[in-house]
Amino acid sequence: MKDVYTLADLENWPAATAGESVPLRVAVLGDPVRHSASPPMHNAALEERDIPARYCRLHIRPDELSEAFQRLKAADFIGVNCTIPHKLGALPAMDEVDEQAVRIGAVNTVALRDGRLHGFNTDGPGLVRALRAEFSVDLRDLRVMILGAGGGAGRAIAVQCALEGCERLVLVNRTVEKARLLATELAPYFTSNRVLGPVDRLEPVPWENAALRHQLENVDLIINATSVGLRSGDPSPLPASLLLPHLMVYDTIYTARRTSLLRAAEAAGARGANGLSMLLYQGAASFEIWFDREAPVAAMRAALLAHVRQPVG
Repeated sequence: MKDVYTLADLENWPAATAGESVPLRVAVLGDPVRHSASPPMHNAALEERDIPARYCRLHIRPDELSEAFQRLKAADFIGVNCTIPHKLGALPAMDEVDEQAVRIGAVNTVALRDGRLHGFNTDGPGLVRALRAEFSVDLRDLRVMILGAGGGAGRAIAVQCALEGCERLVLVNRTVEKARLLATELAPYFTSNRVLGPVDRLEPVPWENAALRHQLENVDLIINATSVGLRSGDPSPLPASLLLPHLMVYDTIYTARRTSLLRAAEAAGARGANGLSMLLYQGAASFEIWFDREAPVAAMRAALLAHVRQPVG
């Protein structure tokens, strides 16, 4: 199996995969996609459940997405995951969309059934399970701050927080107007006054240290939904001087090293975890959508561990 396939391969899939003993019928679509850790995780699940299919990477550019979905039908694919930048673009291509994906406005999981494309979003449910695994907490009990709440993963996480009825939600974005628009959309979920003290249950906040310092005294969990920290030289999206020991810090970035944010959390005495567990549990949810059976989470976790050589909760 090649590391990465392309639309040109999909155009003649039988020839592109002629040497494969097991058919490639599930995949991740992205641009870029070579870095994705999903194939080892899902292939371990397929082998564990004795399903005669394999999972691969498809490098699909945004202007190729619509054609790619049609080619996937012709190639008899069972399902695909959509990663950056295709989660938004996949939505209008679907024949049917799950209510969760409609609320989020993005699709990360597609099931191909009877020639139709069914769209889902497993990012939010994956986060819920990840937080339980990493910190032994439930999202609904927490005061949450999301960094990068303007769209993409940040939006998906914010919607999940609202659906879970979290105690408090703080939306932080470089373009604060985007955070305000999202807050307006989510306001109906935060009508009760459960939080005591001089803070609102739902607040959009500018990305300024003075504003963040006040907010961090009134949150339990910080979630980084930005790409800051993906490169080794990136600074922390929050300086250690702002972080407090009571905080839990979840960085949705997963790498073999600790991100700058997690190093800052450690320096402040806060607990931290990276996004590998979210990848694990959103992947497990995708598997269950495609195959209508319980995902072998232990086998998937072991494969991720082997791939990135880093523990996951």
